[in-house]
Amino acid sequence: MSLEVALADYPKDLDLKDGCPYVVRPLESTDEMAFHEFFLAVPNPERMFIKHRVTDPAVIHDWCQNIDLGRNLPLLAMLDGRIIADATLHQQLGGWKRHIGRVSVLVHPQYRGRGLAKALVSEVVEIARHLGLEKVEAEFIGGQEAAIKMFAMLGFAPLVRLPDYVKDMQAISHDYVLMGLGLETDEEYAGME
Repeated sequence: MSLEVALADYPKDLDLKDGCPYVVRPLESTDEMAFHEFFLAVPNPERMFIKHRVTDPAVIHDWCQNIDLGRNLPLLAMLDGRIIADATLHQQLGGWKRHIGRVSVLVHPQYRGRGLAKALVSEVVEIARHLGLEKVEAEFIGGQEAAIKMFAMLGFAPLVRLPDYVKDMQAISHDYVLMGLGLETDEEYAGME
């Protein structure tokens, strides 16, 4: 299935238990300032776990002005015009991992505990399935136990844990954790381009 077909349902409403009117949609070029503000709201200790320097406006500018949803698909949860969560599907369009997507998720601190991360990851996994990916994986730094538990609830299984393998932005060593989920391809979508 094509990306355009997979994204045809967006923007769409997200119904969670708290009753807030969340809207889910892909990142747009006009989101630059709101996306930067979203990352600035993440506490410093948590930003150490993010692979990119998201406090640098140039990084966010590049992401928003050079959007390639086929390679990196940020799916945003919006509330009252603010970005409050982001789940991204990362793909390699060629090479030996072209059949595997990588999922990352981040929720604004004020909106945690509402099921946003779980709902967004489920959306991204469904998109990956429709795109014909065979597996999705998620990477963590040891200590992110709540996130690891949430991904496990969605069916992700531990693949590897490497002690003191990665370093955060302050050069402190942490365990590297990789989890994966096999995707069953619906025959209806198999072979469709």
